[in-house]
Amino acid sequence: MIDGLMKDYIDPLWESLARPLVRARLTPNQVTALGLVLILVVSAAYLWHQNPLIYGLTLAVAFAFDALDGAVSRLRGMSSKLGGYFDAMVDRYQELVVLSAIAWVTGLWALALLAFSGAMITSYAKARTAIEIPVRNEAWPDFFERLERIIALCLLLVVAGVTGWMGLMFWGLLAYGLLCHATALQRAARAAAMLRQSDRSGD
Repeated sequence: MIDGLMKDYIDPLWESLARPLVRARLTPNQVTALGLVLILVVSAAYLWHQNPLIYGLTLAVAFAFDALDGAVSRLRGMSSKLGGYFDAMVDRYQELVVLSAIAWVTGLWALALLAFSGAMITSYAKARTAIEIPVRNEAWPDFFERLERIIALCLLLVVAGVTGWMGLMFWGLLAYGLLCHATALQRAARAAAMLRQSDRSGD
């Protein structure tokens, strides 16, 4: 939702941050791959130090770097369908890695599964609709999309680390999972309306 509503303001910021990567001649796919490596590194480090504050801060940096692939693509004129597909697949693996690391350290496996399944169904709801009818990304301004999920996870970790209240991870992951599934249902309802309209018009 944030990304869709504030795209005109966010994109120039990402592009300004991406210029050093453009000067280094990195391709969008290389930035995407490096983003995944960063997520893997900071998540592996979390398994060792188990400090949610450090993980939240380093995760925010890693996710910020990962977000630069789209900006590099625009600046270098290298947009491609393969690149979009690769980025989407890497995004899903990143969420799996992060939620698995949190579950490993906290023991909250059931809540991590609730969160991950909600995030995946949210993604699938739009992807499956696109098989039936053409869809535009701008037509899906949903409440708890990937950017919101990233911000929420990083804030949850940082606040838990600052306050020292580990019980916050339980309630935070529960709320996270419920919001993911609420967004999945929001997308499903929108998809049903779009498909119903397509059926009526005979498209």
